[in-house]
Amino acid sequence: MNLEKILAISGKPGLYALKVQTRSGFVAESLLDGKKITVGLRSNVSLLSEISMYTHSEEKPLADVMRNIAVKEDNGPAISHKEDNDKLVAYFKEILPDYDEDRVYASDIKKVLNWYNMLQAKGLVSKEAPEPKTSEAVAEE
Repeated sequence: MNLEKILAISGKPGLYALKVQTRSGFVAESLLDGKKITVGLRSNVSLLSEISMYTHSEEKPLADVMRNIAVKEDNGPAISHKEDNDKLVAYFKEILPDYDEDRVYASDIKKVLNWYNMLQAKGLVSKEAPEPKTSEAVAEE
């Protein structure tokens, strides 16, 4: 699962795929409706590959959390992010048993499940672990 070019843009619904970088920002395509938007440098943008979830021992990358959901659901959709908070917390405990309940809120869980379901609908999630980069693959990039 490659989250390198998937963005969450503050104030905009859904997720976006980074298409092209411009002088004044970049162009992103909505995963919801396919519309392209321009995003200025002042916008608050998060790359999903840079987001982590708090656990009691470390910070777990979002890609690992989504991989855990994909394994549990056999690459199928997760429960709806609109379920009640108790159900969402119980579900999340199955996926990430040692998550830090004091720093991961129900709203965070809703966001992760919503994002997972969006990515799953587009075929962008996988329960396969990513291939470790070899020195040859790094040299090609």
